[in-house]
Amino acid sequence: MNKQKKDAVKIIPLGGLEQIGMNITAIEYDDSIIVIDCGLAFPEDDMLGIDLVIPDVTYLKENADKVKGLVVTHGHEDHIGAIAYVEKELNMPIYATKLTMGLIENKLSEHNLLNNTKRKVVKYGQIINLGRFRVEFIKTNHSIVDSAALAIYTPAGLLIHTGDFKIDYTPVFGEMIDLQRFAELGKKGVLALMADSTNADREGFTQSEKTVGKTFDNLFDDNKNHRIIIATFASNVDRVQQIINSAYKYGRKVVVEGRSMVNIISTASELGYLNIPEHTLIDISEMKNYPDEKLVLITTGSQGENMAALSRIAASIHNKVAVTPGDVVIFSSHPIPGNEKAVFKVINELEMKGARVIFEDTHVSGHACREELKLIYALTKPKYAVPVHGEYRHLKRHAELAMEMGVPRERIKIMTTGDVLEVGEDTFEVTGKVPAQGIFVDGLGVGDVGNIVLRDRQLLSQNGLLIIVVTLDKYSNQLIAGPDIVSRGFVYVRESETLMEDCRLVVQEALDRCLRRNISDWGKIKMTIKDELGEFLWKRTKRSPMILPIITEV
Repeated sequence: MNKQKKDAVKIIPLGGLEQIGMNITAIEYDDSIIVIDCGLAFPEDDMLGIDLVIPDVTYLKENADKVKGLVVTHGHEDHIGAIAYVEKELNMPIYATKLTMGLIENKLSEHNLLNNTKRKVVKYGQIINLGRFRVEFIKTNHSIVDSAALAIYTPAGLLIHTGDFKIDYTPVFGEMIDLQRFAELGKKGVLALMADSTNADREGFTQSEKTVGKTFDNLFDDNKNHRIIIATFASNVDRVQQIINSAYKYGRKVVVEGRSMVNIISTASELGYLNIPEHTLIDISEMKNYPDEKLVLITTGSQGENMAALSRIAASIHNKVAVTPGDVVIFSSHPIPGNEKAVFKVINELEMKGARVIFEDTHVSGHACREELKLIYALTKPKYAVPVHGEYRHLKRHAELAMEMGVPRERIKIMTTGDVLEVGEDTFEVTGKVPAQGIFVDGLGVGDVGNIVLRDRQLLSQNGLLIIVVTLDKYSNQLIAGPDIVSRGFVYVRESETLMEDCRLVVQEALDRCLRRNISDWGKIKMTIKDELGEFLWKRTKRSPMILPIITEV
């Protein structure tokens, strides 16, 4: 029995399952752990006031001496966004391809971590030794250049992690995905395949990124007399390249707006992943020197994020760009599930200001649809299938696809975040659980807002707050002043004077009762006030505001 466990490798997702975003997975064998990706997630609607969610790396901190390094598949926020936060606690060496490393270095320098973080740029086909593991980077296609899949050689067998990928036979930049390498590895024997599930519910193939270039050409041709504003993901360098190509072809100048967009474009062009013809890019301050029909504006905000450039332009709070009637605004992205409302709000605002909004056909996904996933399964012929990256419904569709491709049901595992899956020739079971809740970042505070604070925020946002102020005599515990009642977000006091007066009476009675019984413990007095006032308000208004009694003594 013992030998069997020894020859099993552990796969531990600390994020990225049951959600889109916050991808991070630990692979462990014996005294070695490698970490794949380290991303962030954006807050859900019910996470009031939270800016970001980063992974909980408690398990890695407890085993810090085993952690050999962080290998990164590509440079999207949901894969690199939390690196700076985690590096402060773990200081792992980082291995990534050239552009991915460039984007990671931007993040590290923002947090002043560049000098004390070991980094190594890896080429495709190169193998790095990390403890008991050997990791090989394999070329893939995605909506950002320099994406990689990982072949992880472990004493228990070969694991393949696809990262985010699609199969693009005609990529805008660089080579197509190295299908040959996947096939060679398949011949050697693949123990487990961890593949991207984002589009596992979409039939057919994802179209080539090049098709978007043709669409842009047509749109530029159709709108020769208008200024064009295009919103897309900052990280989609190939998309930006195609916009620049069309702009150059039609004699337009390009302005880039939005902090993340400016950062990524400068990094990508420095490293040679963007080819910008001379004098095409101009600064936003030079826009006034050109007529509208000679300009293209590339901005962030395609997801309706309220502080991104396009949203500020739409709301007329952008200090350099205003929408004028006749502008053509192109959304070169799909709304991420959950963002539809925000996106349509921005579109409505733009249309009201007289812009024409074009919303369809200018985007292709960066993720593999069902036929591409099948091809990867056919080439790698894995013994076990572990779907990753996606909500439960995506993972479920992916599991069905693996069965279609001949992987028996009992060799497919839909994991939940924090599961410890042991995989070996004869082992395939979840044997434990590690903490992996996600940590909230609010302003500069990391992890200081927990579930209890969030619950308070939700209560406050739904029912408001009543503060009861009472002053007691220090020696005799007699009531000297109050009870005074302050209401915030519960009722408008001026129009609810009788209700407020009744509240005062209820509090007064509760207090009298406590003092008659000689209860001098403030905790008990507060509890009594809370309970009795809460019950009274529920009967009267069917609402439960947060009640905060404050007692002072003189």
